[in-house]
Amino acid sequence: MEGEKAKANSELIEDKVRDSEAVIAKAFDTFPVERLAVGWTGGKDSSLVLRLVREVCQERGIEVPRCFCIDEGDMFDEIREFLDRWSREWNVRLDLIHNHDVSRAAGGKLGNMVKVADLNERNRREVQRLGYEEDEFSYEPESFVGNHLMKTVTLNVYLEENGIEAFFEGIRWDEQGARHAESHISPRQATPYSPAHTRISPLLHFTERDIWNTYFQYNITFVDLYRQGYRSLGARITTKKMSDKPAWEQDLENTTERGGRCQDKEELMQKLRELGYM
Repeated sequence: MEGEKAKANSELIEDKVRDSEAVIAKAFDTFPVERLAVGWTGGKDSSLVLRLVREVCQERGIEVPRCFCIDEGDMFDEIREFLDRWSREWNVRLDLIHNHDVSRAAGGKLGNMVKVADLNERNRREVQRLGYEEDEFSYEPESFVGNHLMKTVTLNVYLEENGIEAFFEGIRWDEQGARHAESHISPRQATPYSPAHTRISPLLHFTERDIWNTYFQYNITFVDLYRQGYRSLGARITTKKMSDKPAWEQDLENTTERGGRCQDKEELMQKLRELGYM
């Protein structure tokens, strides 16, 4: 009985992987590789996306699109080391992108206050877009203003400057309520704040359990923070371990994956996504 269950689970993962690869293949049929990119945070989901993209590229005999990681200013050392090592091992181009104007205005120190007047014109306009009326805000990447400037604005500038027409991202339907209505291939119209582009989400149909089953079924490497008990990785100072057990040994079905993340941000997720957050 156990053997039959294990076989069924293995076949389920194989089916889901094939479905993901079909989404990736469609993206390559639609966009030239030089206009594609892979959003790679070093986390479990985006790292699996990159693995699947690399597999499809190898089958087609084409180069892997450039990868980008948004450095919001408070990255885990383990994540930085993981990205550095495996970008070299896998021979992929990785662009670390950062909103230097905001960190400069904060003196490079988390928690410092940033005067809106000290920002460049684009960032001032983005703050105004949020309806934020104070003269300053705290330099904290997971706050409402900080998340928008350090992540969404940084992403849009990167897409504009590099002519990226579409990028792969590692979001899932079961991860956060605000993502339930997302589609595997999602075109976004141009706005005064962002260029027209398409977001490709090959893992939408995976659950958190599926992700870990895939990692172990295909013997895929991952950052050690998950072994330490983290389940979802964000900014270092606002991300907590859910348990001392490895992520895959925790009660994934009856507890919240993002419970260790900044909950103020989680409550604002729908608004952040309307603004362009991933």
